[in-house]
Amino acid sequence: MISDADRDLLTRMFDAAVAAADPKQAMADFLPDKPRGRTVVIGAGKGAAQMAAAFEELWDGPVDGVIVTRYGYAAPCKSLKVMEAAHPVPDDAGLQAAQALLAAVDGLTEDDLVVALVCGGGSALLPAPPGDLTLEDEAALNEVLLASGAPISAMNAIRKQVSGIKGGRLAAAAYPAKVVSLIVSDVPGDDPAQVASGPTVPCAQDRASAMRLVKSHGITLPPRVAAFLDAADEDAPKLDDPIFARNEVHVIASAARSLEAAGAVADAEGVTAAILSDAIEGESREVGKLIAALSREVRLRDRPFKRPVVLLSGGETTVTLGGAKGGRGGRNTEFLLSWLLEVDGIDGLAALAADTDGIDGSEDNAGAFATGNTAARMRAVGFAPDEALAAHDAWGAFDAVGELFVPGPTGTNVNDFRAILIR
Repeated sequence: MISDADRDLLTRMFDAAVAAADPKQAMADFLPDKPRGRTVVIGAGKGAAQMAAAFEELWDGPVDGVIVTRYGYAAPCKSLKVMEAAHPVPDDAGLQAAQALLAAVDGLTEDDLVVALVCGGGSALLPAPPGDLTLEDEAALNEVLLASGAPISAMNAIRKQVSGIKGGRLAAAAYPAKVVSLIVSDVPGDDPAQVASGPTVPCAQDRASAMRLVKSHGITLPPRVAAFLDAADEDAPKLDDPIFARNEVHVIASAARSLEAAGAVADAEGVTAAILSDAIEGESREVGKLIAALSREVRLRDRPFKRPVVLLSGGETTVTLGGAKGGRGGRNTEFLLSWLLEVDGIDGLAALAADTDGIDGSEDNAGAFATGNTAARMRAVGFAPDEALAAHDAWGAFDAVGELFVPGPTGTNVNDFRAILIR
């Protein structure tokens, strides 16, 4: 079992990573100048309501607008309307929220200001099926993409071409008002056009590039979505469209800054922090094997890092479900289950893998803790970790030994947080 000291240090590092992405602290340096006309605030994402509440505290003037967040993630706002919808598969409440956001920016003038508060999770929360497509079509597309194992950049590139609000279309609807986007990045590389599929930030991708991604990742699109993409005659707005000329885009928080904050906590305890990358992508179980190999090398040979050290990484891994159904968990718990199988029996290791928004997958845990003896503990209670990994039931495996990490919703989201402590 993980020691109290190691559990405490890993938890404090996670808390520091989350605090570094606190929306109020991050937003203060990026507030725009007040407009001559109205200030309209729109937002989408799992931490969007907390961003909106922080903006209201910081902004000295009247505002109105609409925010959409995941069920259970709302925060009280004074004058902004907060709506809740389903994530990761969109529902009718999300459809109504997307329509409300479009209505909020309709009819504005060049004297008005739109402040867009965008963070991870916004893609699913803003369904807006174009043409004759329905909410069911967009939900079917989302389910296919989530099960495909494709990186988030590929999924978002496809989503943008099957939407009436993503890919810069929400900002286009606000023209001629100026749009200032304040973004908490949860994507590898911090490309603002990728966060929540970029409702207020256009990108260079078009339908042709989206279809190439469909083919290269072996994605079978729902028939009606495939037919729409074949027949559509309009791409998402282009980067150089003059309607975006006055707009501003600011990434106010990211995984890189959060990992640096976590590293500072370790350094203060005399543990060297080695930040491997803030942009790791790939299959969760394969990333788990890779980080496990590095963990073994450090633990057994003191290379390439000297102990004590904590290996920190972020990004967004993926889980390809294939034919496996019925398991519970998310990409961080699956990563950790794969990792612990590869370090089985090695002492001196303690790990935490969690999603910075407080929810990993569909359950209420952010992630889990593990050591080199966690696999043995799972077997001792009758839970085979290798079988759980094959069934994508990481939640069940960690629940069986009481190692789920449940901090609750954090109000922000800079994606994966992985910390491997090596004594």
